[in-house]
Amino acid sequence: MFSQETFTRVRRAENIKMAEVTQFLKENDLSLDTSVDIFITVSRDNRLIACGGISGNIIKCVAISQSVRGEGLALKLATELINLAYERHCPHLFIYTKTEYEALFHQCGFTTLTSVPGIMVLMENSATRLKRYANSLTAFRHSGKKIGCIIMNANPFTEGHRYLIQQAVAQCDWLHVFLVKEDTSRFPYEDRFDLVQKGTQGIPRLTIHRGSEYIISRATFPCYFIKEQSVINHCYTEIDLKIFRQYLAPALGITHRFVGTEPFCTVTSQYNHDMRFWLETPDLTTPKIKLIEIERLCFEGIPISASWVRKLLVKKELAAIAPLVPKSTLNYLADMLRQAPTKTLSPAPLSVLATGEK
Repeated sequence: MFSQETFTRVRRAENIKMAEVTQFLKENDLSLDTSVDIFITVSRDNRLIACGGISGNIIKCVAISQSVRGEGLALKLATELINLAYERHCPHLFIYTKTEYEALFHQCGFTTLTSVPGIMVLMENSATRLKRYANSLTAFRHSGKKIGCIIMNANPFTEGHRYLIQQAVAQCDWLHVFLVKEDTSRFPYEDRFDLVQKGTQGIPRLTIHRGSEYIISRATFPCYFIKEQSVINHCYTEIDLKIFRQYLAPALGITHRFVGTEPFCTVTSQYNHDMRFWLETPDLTTPKIKLIEIERLCFEGIPISASWVRKLLVKKELAAIAPLVPKSTLNYLADMLRQAPTKTLSPAPLSVLATGEK
């Protein structure tokens, strides 16, 4: 007869308990994700036997001791995590988990969106939400033989971004630009969206789309349980591009995807290489999408990047920023400095993989 399990909620500030969770994850070949702010732990006879965490609307860091698998404990833990998420007003949930837990979460009402075979699956608690989102995009579909797409963070929007869009539009019958929805920097999403709209005025055959949780978002970033950076980058690329190719591109009839070249960052350069593989490799179920790399716009021999602008902004060097950004962006940055002169900028980790614009 099994001893009674004890379910406990552990917050990140509880250092002693978090040390125990971290060690348990390590013993189960998992890494602690620093974005998780609350865990549910399961103990038996004062020994930790299972845990799972929640970050926003994403269930992460699910681990179950090998010794108790098959007892039905996993389903109890999953139910507790889902109930906790609902208490926190997060009814729409994603789960990024190991392949071995896929069947478990199917029992809890989750549907697999896509997977990296043998390593991980991305799931959500809706069988139709992604399909409904893809169907909503069809309203913005335009006819043509060459339909392009750019996904960018625009942190902030620069002349480099504008140049990339102009070059892509010149090669397309229509171009769709998606702005990454994640707020991972000093510049709020609504401000970034506004700057892209203002900075692209006058460019024809162009639709600016709001981002979603299905395009380069924290819901699709699996680093919380993969230790090797090369594997992280590979899996992230594969998941992101499978969703794009299988669901989003067909909705808009996208045939080409455009990115800027990456002369400095090896990670982004490899991402572009992997992107070509996952978009252009023949697939029986979806048409291939051609990847086009466009040489970056330079100023005084240096490729323009959002990270360059941010560094200058920290130093309040607006005169040096002026040739790197559209007037609308420059005005925005000047207003920001006047309103909050002592604040500094935060990094935007998703922007590099989104566009090559660090």
